[in-house]
Amino acid sequence: MASEKKQKCLRRTIKIFDTTLRDGTQGEHISLSTDDKIRIAKRLDDFGIHYIEGGWPGSNPKDFQFFRKMKNVQLRNSKLVAFGSTRRAGLNPNNDSNLNCLLEAETPVISLFGKSWILHVQNALRITLKENLSMIEDSVRFLKKHGKEIIYDAEHFFDGYRDDPKYAMKTLQVAQQAGADVVVLCDTNGGMLPDELREIVRKVKSTLDIPIGIHTHNDSGLAVANTIMAVEEGCSHVQGTINGWGERCGNANLCTVIPNLQLKSGYACLHESKIARLTELSHFVCEIANVPHPDNMPFVGKSAFAHKGGIHVSAVMRDNRTYEHINPSLIGNRQRVLVSDLSGRSNVIFKARELGIDLDRHKEKVEEILKKLKFMENEGYQFEAAEGSFELLIRKAVGEWKDYFTLEGFRVLVEKDETGLPRSEASIRVNVDGEVEHTAAEGNGPVNALDRALRKALIKFFPQIKDMHLSDYKVRDLNTQNGTCARVRVLIESSNADFRWCTIGVSENILEASWQALADSFNYFLMKIKMVK
Repeated sequence: MASEKKQKCLRRTIKIFDTTLRDGTQGEHISLSTDDKIRIAKRLDDFGIHYIEGGWPGSNPKDFQFFRKMKNVQLRNSKLVAFGSTRRAGLNPNNDSNLNCLLEAETPVISLFGKSWILHVQNALRITLKENLSMIEDSVRFLKKHGKEIIYDAEHFFDGYRDDPKYAMKTLQVAQQAGADVVVLCDTNGGMLPDELREIVRKVKSTLDIPIGIHTHNDSGLAVANTIMAVEEGCSHVQGTINGWGERCGNANLCTVIPNLQLKSGYACLHESKIARLTELSHFVCEIANVPHPDNMPFVGKSAFAHKGGIHVSAVMRDNRTYEHINPSLIGNRQRVLVSDLSGRSNVIFKARELGIDLDRHKEKVEEILKKLKFMENEGYQFEAAEGSFELLIRKAVGEWKDYFTLEGFRVLVEKDETGLPRSEASIRVNVDGEVEHTAAEGNGPVNALDRALRKALIKFFPQIKDMHLSDYKVRDLNTQNGTCARVRVLIESSNADFRWCTIGVSENILEASWQALADSFNYFLMKIKMVK
């Protein structure tokens, strides 16, 4: 039955309409420059998105500038869309500045929104129901006369339908009569439940002669579910944003909608080769916006195919279908195995194999590694976030590792002079192949001073370390009830031009924990560059 349904669905093509650059930027903490938006638009075009909504040219200078610059960008797969509202009450469309700005954007497609909910017509716009219908009709007709493809967004449609189905439907019929190419049903407040939405979409589909679309918000956590339900009932145009960005709780997440529709339900959304780059696209957009990528995002998140429990790992190593709903490579993601106190032999073996370590030659060491891992996790170490330290742990256990340097001692001084400014200085003695180097350095804090002193001592022996730097430093109290005596965990992320790695240290003394993480970071880097050679 499922196969028959999938074959039936494959005869239907779903047009994907991306509004990341418009609706997505209304999300909290999301800000994109004009150049950022252009870079994302180019990537969306390369990905094969059918429609890219670039913004509202009549609302702000940034969006106006975006459309001006995009006139020099040749899109190969996508149609650029300008967004705006119907004419203002009492104005002739020819004299409406918003409609004229939409024309000045010179996009082939215009997304025009109007009111479907009597509450908004009477309380927000404070106009008559008849005038609202005229505004919709006049605006669509005016833009169609200029040769534009018109996608009419029926704002608050589902809430409007609940209150007065006859009037809500009339707004759609007026848009259709005026020449709209698509009408989009918007759950603007994000409050609809799937069953009710299904019934409304079904009734609309039976009434209109033109394609209908769906635009959902996630205020009830149902944007993706409602979108899929609407498609099942006949919507052939889907709106959403990359990573689900948007106002309040966000919009339908296209990174979840697209694979569910195409890989699970059999609809034709994009070319298969494009979907295989979905994870890459999701991370790219986060990078451009300079926001963290959520690890737990379905399909494209770092944790989407990560396995931690020993039983899970043992099963997934035999057959990934046991704990993975799809093959992660289909959307450009990958399977990951985490190591922690929940780990079993399978976790350690899999992770070692991933790191290029053959534990088949050291089977007697697996239990030893596992025992040490569980002990250290109990002490506060967290190796799933510090794979660099975990690799060193395994290599030491199997005899494939020796430290590039040994510490003979360090001292860190922090003082505050008459100027009121704190000053940190670290001195350190390290031994490299029998030669002791003793140096000192200042820093803007004790850990920074220690990092600089270690770097200064080692660069004589390993000049390559000039290419690495500390890119992130995190400290977490592990037993906060002990106050300033609490044990702390330090996570250090380091990087060079080619890769990043994380290391860890745990101690009641923050400098000791930092030293452990720093020493591992330098040793890991030196090991990697030696392996490359």
